[in-house]
Amino acid sequence: MADQSKTKRRTKRGLIAVAAIIVIGGAALNMLAYRHAHAMMHFTDSGVRTNSPESLTRLAKVRTLFLGVNVPRPVTDLSPDVVSPHCRSISIDSAEGITLGAWYCDAGAETPLVALFHGYASEKACLRHEARLFLDLGTSVLLVDFRGSGESSEAYTTVGFAEAEDVAAVARYALEESQHSSLVLFGQSMGAAAILRAISEHDVTPDAVVVEAVFDAMLTTVRHRFEAMSVPPWPSAELLVFWGGKQAGFDGFRHNPVAYARSVTCPILFMHGSQDPRATVEEGRRVFAAAEETGIRQFREFPATGHESYAARFPGEWREAVGEFLGRVRAASSK
Repeated sequence: MADQSKTKRRTKRGLIAVAAIIVIGGAALNMLAYRHAHAMMHFTDSGVRTNSPESLTRLAKVRTLFLGVNVPRPVTDLSPDVVSPHCRSISIDSAEGITLGAWYCDAGAETPLVALFHGYASEKACLRHEARLFLDLGTSVLLVDFRGSGESSEAYTTVGFAEAEDVAAVARYALEESQHSSLVLFGQSMGAAAILRAISEHDVTPDAVVVEAVFDAMLTTVRHRFEAMSVPPWPSAELLVFWGGKQAGFDGFRHNPVAYARSVTCPILFMHGSQDPRATVEEGRRVFAAAEETGIRQFREFPATGHESYAARFPGEWREAVGEFLGRVRAASSK
C-alpha cells in the first residue's frame, strides 16, 4: 500500500510538472507571437530592416525568432520626376483623418487613370517601373503610399485589411477630382489584397483590375514566413494572425482574397511568379478561379520568378501582357 501511495504521489507530481510546462510554454509562445505581430505591423523610426527570411543565416533566424523583426518606415529619396517630368506630388484624404501621399502623372483627360498600390513594407517609388510602362501604354498614373508608408500619415500596416479604405479613398478622388475616361486599379501582393477587399467591402467599382503576386489568405502567407524560417508553421502562424488581428482590431483569419475576389465583376488580369515563396502560384490561381467570369479574366505566369517586380525584370513581357489586356478592355467598352 505504501508503494502504491508513493507511486500515486510521483505520478501526480509528474502530471503537475507537465501541466506547468505546457502552461508556461504556451504563455511564452503567445508572448512571442504578440511581440512578432506588433513588430511586423508597426513601423519603427530607425534601425536596419531585418532581411527577408530566405536570406537569413541559421543564427540570424534564431535571433529573429526570439527578438522579432525590425521594419523601419518605408521611405524614399526619389522625387516624382523619376517616373515622368510631368509627375507631381499630391495628397489624398482617406478614412478617419488619414492622409495619403501620391505621385500623379496626368497624360490627359481622355486617358485611363491607373492607380498603383504597393506591397507590404514598401512605398510608391517601388512602383516606378510599372508606372513608366503604363505611361508608355497611353495611360495616366497615380502612385499611392498606403497609410504608414512614404509620404502618408500613420506608422502601421494591416497587410491589406484597413488599406482597402485607402483604395476606396483613391477611387473617390479619381471620380470626384479627375476627369479621366476610366479607372484601372493595379496592386502588388498586399496592394492586390487591398484592391480586392475594397471591391468586396467598400463598393469600389473600377473599370479594370491588374493584380500581381496575390496571396489567398492572410494565414497562408504568414505560414510561408515561418516555413522560410525553418519553423513549423503550426501553431505559430495561427497565434501571429490572432494577435495581429487583435492589435489592429480585425479578424485576421477572415482576411481572405479568395472570398473578396468573388465580388469582382470587371475585367481582371492576374500575374504571378512561378517560384514565389511568399504567395505561391497555386494560391494566385485559387484567387483567379474565385473571380467571376466576365469575358475578360486572364492569368499570366512568369517563369522562374519569385516575389519581385515583374516589370523590372521582364519589362517587354510585362508590357505585352498588360497592353494586350488593356486593349481588350478598351475594345469591349467601345462596343
